[in-house]
Amino acid sequence: MVASIRILPDALADQIAAGEVVERPASVVKELIENAIDAAAARVTIDISDGGLQLIRVSDDGCGMVPEDAELCVQRHATSKLRTSEDLFDIRTLGFRGEALPSIASVARFALVTRTRDHVAGTELRVDGGSRPQLRPAGGAPGTTIEVRDLFYNVPARLKFLKSKATEGAHVANACLRAALAYPELSLVFTRDGRAAQSFLAKQTFGERVAAAFPDDALTEYETEFEGATLRAALGAPERARSGAAHLHLFVNRRPVRDQALARCIAFAYGSVLPPGRFPVGAIHLELPASEVDVNVHPQKLEVRFARGRALLDALTRSLARKLGTSAWSGPAARAQNYWQDRLGANTAWQGLPMGAAQPVVPYAAQPPQAVEPDAWGLASSADATPPAAVSGVAEAVGAGLSAAGDSPALLGSRGFFGSLRVLGQARSTFLVCEAEHGIVILDQHAADERVRFDQLRRAYASRAVRIQRLLFPERVEVTELEATLVEQHHAEFEHVGLHCSRLGPTTVAVAGVPALLARAAPTRLLRDMLAELTRSGERAFADAVDMALATMACHAAIRAGDVLSEHERGALLRALDAVDDFQGHCPHGRPVLCTLPFSELEQRLGR
Repeated sequence: MVASIRILPDALADQIAAGEVVERPASVVKELIENAIDAAAARVTIDISDGGLQLIRVSDDGCGMVPEDAELCVQRHATSKLRTSEDLFDIRTLGFRGEALPSIASVARFALVTRTRDHVAGTELRVDGGSRPQLRPAGGAPGTTIEVRDLFYNVPARLKFLKSKATEGAHVANACLRAALAYPELSLVFTRDGRAAQSFLAKQTFGERVAAAFPDDALTEYETEFEGATLRAALGAPERARSGAAHLHLFVNRRPVRDQALARCIAFAYGSVLPPGRFPVGAIHLELPASEVDVNVHPQKLEVRFARGRALLDALTRSLARKLGTSAWSGPAARAQNYWQDRLGANTAWQGLPMGAAQPVVPYAAQPPQAVEPDAWGLASSADATPPAAVSGVAEAVGAGLSAAGDSPALLGSRGFFGSLRVLGQARSTFLVCEAEHGIVILDQHAADERVRFDQLRRAYASRAVRIQRLLFPERVEVTELEATLVEQHHAEFEHVGLHCSRLGPTTVAVAGVPALLARAAPTRLLRDMLAELTRSGERAFADAVDMALATMACHAAIRAGDVLSEHERGALLRALDAVDDFQGHCPHGRPVLCTLPFSELEQRLGR
């Protein structure tokens, strides 16, 4: 039998390593900026062309390299950051693996010019696709300039996994933003196709840099120490929170990380004012001893592991909750009666939407809005709250005997079931308590309305018949460059969903229309949550994210907990549920819409 195991050629091994480190042009930019920071640079300039595929140039004014170091820096596992195995558990630099430059050089045309401050001449090094390095003396300013041209030219299979040049350029912009947030003292300039795209001048404080990155958000700064760690936070108000954590930037020892547990702790600290699944805008810097963090768990060093994870995260949540929890936002969120009419235009007020067979309109939304918007989190005083309809003792009576209606598909499968219910009242301005033939049925009014609106939106989207309610004045929304690119590339698809929007600038989008069914919802929040769903969908097609996006949009416009419904509105909501296709008793996000208490169970509990 012939031996089949062999040592891989160096060029192939380098390309495999590049697959772990170099995912796209933004990965190259991230690694080169981190090298510049480790070289004590005060200024970094990034230039790209064609989304970084044709050219990436990163220049810094750091310490530079002598010729011997320049030649070694493109050899695999060559690094100045580690000496012994003990150093691996006390890492204080951003780069340490010694894989970034050789990986980049193996899949591109690579050129490096570097000079130290105490040398008159510098060094130029060139590598084409992993070939033997070519060195020669060269002139240049102190520091290092690296050019990466024709990325993936020798591995064309990798090119088909990349997105458009605009999208790849937006990912580069995000990499620059993360570096700027991590190092406020760093001056960073990003140029794209010869035009200035981002510029971050050196700031004195963390708060100033985060404020410059989020100019439209009023951020609350907070700094504290706990469990041997230092926390610096600059976070936005709950009403500006986004679906998904894409706008919450996390840094551990100034290293950008993706940590779901850490993000959830920050959201949890807001308490009841932040709905599940939403995360604040801003940045968190967590500093702790290097020996307490393992940064060697991901090839791109995007994930970390904490030595005392549970204790650390618990302490962080408690600390943030004291500053940013429910009590910090305890004022009632009242809005004037004409809030939505002013926003959408008096002639487009939601209560005046025409009725007709060609336009699916929610019947129970035909009533005018309340004079004061409901306090969804129960933060207003009881004196300000509208008293709920009387439901004598129902909540106490049905507590332990309730069962989810989703477990009884036969109950929901009969058309006209909901319309046949007799509404007894509204409990806590949140639940509809109804009498059926065989028991008591309790519905969550928000979940029910959300399911109805989602069904109407999905059917309208499938038939390309979503009616758009034009806004009297388009609303400008500040987004990331990647999100603005999504709007530009998928303009027609956004129209099909019912959002009429267009790109005004690198990070500005105008919303000129919203789905008529959702005219009550805030245009800014509809767009941002739609973008969040599309961003989370990753490499999947636009259509794959539409259902979740429609569900999120329906949630924003649905009746809320705290809304007092008239008798007409309650009946219309029940009849609308009968028209929902394939209803199995849950809202589009999976929450039960209703539960039942059989009369037999009630009689048994009351001894009848």
